[in-house]
Amino acid sequence: MEKLSFDTFFRRVKESTEINTQQALARALGVNRSAVSQAKQREKVPEKWVLKIARMFALSPDWLESGSGSHALRTAASDMADGIFIPVPKVEAKLSAGGGSLEVGATATGEHLFHSTWLRRKGNPADMVLMDVVGDSMEPEIFAGDTVLVDQGNQTLRNGAIFAMGVDDSVLVKRVQSAPEGLVLLSENPSYSPVLLQGDEIETVRVIGKVIWISREYR
Repeated sequence: MEKLSFDTFFRRVKESTEINTQQALARALGVNRSAVSQAKQREKVPEKWVLKIARMFALSPDWLESGSGSHALRTAASDMADGIFIPVPKVEAKLSAGGGSLEVGATATGEHLFHSTWLRRKGNPADMVLMDVVGDSMEPEIFAGDTVLVDQGNQTLRNGAIFAMGVDDSVLVKRVQSAPEGLVLLSENPSYSPVLLQGDEIETVRVIGKVIWISREYR
């Protein structure tokens, strides 16, 4: 780090925080008042002081050091305002990787941020929704407790792709495969047999959307 004069550093601190005295600066840094006086006399600021004040008040270390750029670190709110990140809602409905989930509520229980460039490359962000998975029929591809990102704007079934869909009164997550006699819903877990839908059964399938991303929390 280039030499940073105490007066310049202290002026920037006063501009961007409630610290307005050397005594207050000493308290914030957790040092004796004499340490601040010595820094002023030597016209040299320890780098760890810059980093500590930056972390404490969410300031840019580069700005404290050189005065260049914005004084504040970017926040999730500012990134959202600038369109860098887009929030995607997580709904209370659960996708079953098993016998079928009856939890089908569309009420949002939270949201997660995704980088806008990546999300738009996948589809229309307004069509995206996050859903939790219960059951083990899609293991080891998708585990119970995983959260999947579903593109509700992509409802055209494609062989080998994984889709969220409603069958009867439940919602499922399955890999799909067309067959001469109908539509096959495939599980990854060999303990579960393929499900063949035929005739009128196919007409009752409600395609929610294509699964395009999986999040897994390690336990």
